[in-house]
Amino acid sequence: MPKLSKRHQANKAMAPKEPLDVASAVSALKKFKSPKFDQSVNACVNLGIDPKQADQAIRGSISLPRGIGKSARVVCFCGADKVDAAKKAGAVEAGAEDLVSKIEGGWFEFDVAVASPDMMRVVSRLGKVLGPKGLMP
Repeated sequence: MPKLSKRHQANKAMAPKEPLDVASAVSALKKFKSPKFDQSVNACVNLGIDPKQADQAIRGSISLPRGIGKSARVVCFCGADKVDAAKKAGAVEAGAEDLVSKIEGGWFEFDVAVASPDMMRVVSRLGKVLGPKGLMP
């Protein structure tokens, strides 16, 4: 049997032996000493239903309070008339030649690049830079 760390032993001693309701389970979980990595928690819920019965099927979805992931940072290659609309839609940066020169200078603080069809001539200059990173629109 492998030797347990002091932190693991302390957490094991604090673990409740009986099932808990959701509120007390979360408060008990927060009392544990945290590890040195981002941790996740699995929740097992016993609904007491028979999945073979058609009238006891579970359907639905939930909306988590903090979402399920990070939001994508988008840059938009567009004409000067569409820059304000792109930024209102959530783009981190929008533009044409100025955005191309900024990216050629080494700026890569975005996850996705989109371009209008008329801007592909301008964006094609970035093929060697954005292509290997998987960011080419």
